Amino acid sequence: MRALLLVLLGLAIGAIGATFALSALRQGTPYHKAVMAVMQHHMGALREDVRANRCEAKGTAAHLGRMRQDAGDIGAAFPDMDKGFHDATDRLTASLDRALTAAPGDCAALGAALAPIGESCQSCHRQYR
Repeated sequence: MRALLLVLLGLAIGAIGATFALSALRQGTPYHKAVMAVMQHHMGALREDVRANRCEAKGTAAHLGRMRQDAGDIGAAFPDMDKGFHDATDRLTASLDRALTAAPGDCAALGAALAPIGESCQSCHRQYR
């Protein structure tokens, strides 16, 4: 009888633990926050490269390419926003396209390319954050 009670108690505790674990896994990171976090990571890495004066073209292109790819996901991450928000997203995308086309190979060129990208980000954050 005692063994049966211990087995039932173990099953109950296991079921409760599994419920908590599944609930925690289901919450995750919301998509819109994840897109912005990835964009912020790449922008931060590029700014750090400029500050440290290590602006190699291959690394710069990789970060800018990922930012451009993620900028394409902003509309899906924020589907209920107004036209002004989507216009700001288009300006960011255009800034990233210009930066990728320019392919900055030194820190001065990268800094010049990052300025309009940062301004696009900040103008949107000022209005919609």
